[in-house]
Amino acid sequence: MADNRVQQPTQAELSTQIAELQAKVHRLAELSSKNQNGKNVEGDPKGSNSSNAQHNSTEPHETIPPKEKLTLDNLFSEGVMSFQMLKNFVLPAGLKLYEGFGDPRVHIKKFQSMIFFNGAFDPVLCRSFSTYLDSAALLWFSKVPAGSITCFEELARSFIDYFAASRIYVHGSDYLSTIKQGPQESLKDYMTRFAKATMEIPDLDPKVHLHVLKNGLRPGKFQVMIVVTKPKTLEKFHERAAGQMEIEELREARRVDKQTHRRDEEKSSKSTRDRHFKRPFKLNPKFDTYTKFNTKRENIIKEILHAKLIKPPTREGNYQDQRFVDRSKHCSFHQKYEHTTYECVVAKDRLERLARQGLLDNYIEGRKTKEASSG
Repeated sequence: MADNRVQQPTQAELSTQIAELQAKVHRLAELSSKNQNGKNVEGDPKGSNSSNAQHNSTEPHETIPPKEKLTLDNLFSEGVMSFQMLKNFVLPAGLKLYEGFGDPRVHIKKFQSMIFFNGAFDPVLCRSFSTYLDSAALLWFSKVPAGSITCFEELARSFIDYFAASRIYVHGSDYLSTIKQGPQESLKDYMTRFAKATMEIPDLDPKVHLHVLKNGLRPGKFQVMIVVTKPKTLEKFHERAAGQMEIEELREARRVDKQTHRRDEEKSSKSTRDRHFKRPFKLNPKFDTYTKFNTKRENIIKEILHAKLIKPPTREGNYQDQRFVDRSKHCSFHQKYEHTTYECVVAKDRLERLARQGLLDNYIEGRKTKEASSG
């Protein structure tokens, strides 16, 4: 089946067409002016003879076009011009000047709403309108026939008719069928995007609006619910959508809270690990010189602990949390991981104290020999 849809011109094509139309209007105006000048010459025989004489006596020359009139004619009727303007009336600011591009109807409505806000009358609308025109639109205003406008309705119709081709027709209702809810897009975002597109389509049928809005929904529980309940109006659809949007927002808030809580836990755990890792086993020795034993300190510690000559430390001390230490190292004295018995300064000091008390002579080579001799 052939596609009967008319392809809408782009803004660039519309601009080109407008420029061509304005150029044609300008050329027609020049031709009309030349024809009028020709009639004036024919009605003046004397001037014609003089012109012929001059033409015969000199070479042909180009016709000089009439100079453009720099002053504006009063296009309003006496009734409009005789209206006494309000003393406290101030032209509102904020309305963008219309230059000949865009929908002229939109400009008219914006202009009226701003002027009416100040309580203006119809003559005020007429006499204020040109203030919000520029470029091609202002040139159009300057060429409106003098005394031809008796009310703003006439001025607005003339303005809209002249710039009708400037209206940019963005989309038709068929464009809405291309708008679909994305896989991760919330219902609120989808409906907001859809609503913006509908604003560009004049006189959109509410039934068409509802139909394409439902068809664009992402497959899921809400889409199934709409199929089952079959809302007949946009109002009914929006009522059901409002409940779904509340559910989605609550779900999103919980998800964000859960992520925040997880990040806080990870941050706290990391802080704990960092704090414990900053507790290395590092003590200063208490003696300047130490006795040399004939047995490894680790074996001595194990034997004297077994003989109950000493007891393992009961206080935790300044040691790392055992969950985060190097478990390849173990101290027989503290019975903890993190450092070896050989590296343990506390065990070394305890053994030295016992040696100086004569309690470890069996582990000192010279003293063991002396004991054997004396025996």
